Amino acid sequence: MAETKNAAEELVFTRPASMIDRPTHYCPGCHHGIAHRLVAEVLDEMGVIENTIAVASIGCSVFLYNYIDADSVEAPHGRAPAVATGVKRSRPDKFVFTYQGDGDLASIGMAEIIHAANRGERISVVFINNTVYGMTGGQMAPTTLLGQKTTTSPRGRCLEREGSPIRMTEIIAHLGGTAFAARGSLDSVKNIRQARKYIRQAFDVQQKGYGFGFVELLSGCPTNLRLSAIACNKRIADEMIPYFPLGVYRDAVADGTCGSMVAGGE
Repeated sequence: MAETKNAAEELVFTRPASMIDRPTHYCPGCHHGIAHRLVAEVLDEMGVIENTIAVASIGCSVFLYNYIDADSVEAPHGRAPAVATGVKRSRPDKFVFTYQGDGDLASIGMAEIIHAANRGERISVVFINNTVYGMTGGQMAPTTLLGQKTTTSPRGRCLEREGSPIRMTEIIAHLGGTAFAARGSLDSVKNIRQARKYIRQAFDVQQKGYGFGFVELLSGCPTNLRLSAIACNKRIADEMIPYFPLGVYRDAVADGTCGSMVAGGE
């Protein structure tokens, strides 16, 4: 006798069409996989995957091309915004986004991200902030928290010696070409759902020609932080969010300035 499927057992959680069907290579508890899924869901929702070009820079973020089924460009360390600018200006019909980590974007790539945002380049940026250089050995990043121990700050980051952790979303939000800037987190279901909305908004402003879209996602690095997956989520909630508050920092659509940004564009 054939088994009948109970309605409650029907599969409702499926792989986004834009995600390549392969096992992730990331460390257990790493949030890159969650971020990839959110990006893929938004690309599917917008119906732009066939017209998308992704740009990833050096770091764990570079492996985006293994999991998102889109044409991709691998940029030199920190140069993803510059490469994306060239791609978008040469192919303005394409949807172009970068996917970068904090050691990449906020350190060697600081000039590129600042000037791309200030010019109002019609690109979108997904910025993964786990407060450490993840791929290259766990060194101190520009976002490393005060007191946080890394391989290059074994006694903990010191305010007098290394300065304060950089809050990138706040900086980007105040630049003239930024149409949307927000910070989300990947530590809980509630925050993941909100982060997805932020990604959609950061992508929408490019599609509508308003300007530069930026979304920061707070995440964990269990290997380099030497924490379990659960402890990483707790650290985000207890330590990272208080210093990097969540929320929208710039929304040109909501504040009514998007019209002037379009009028001033090419």
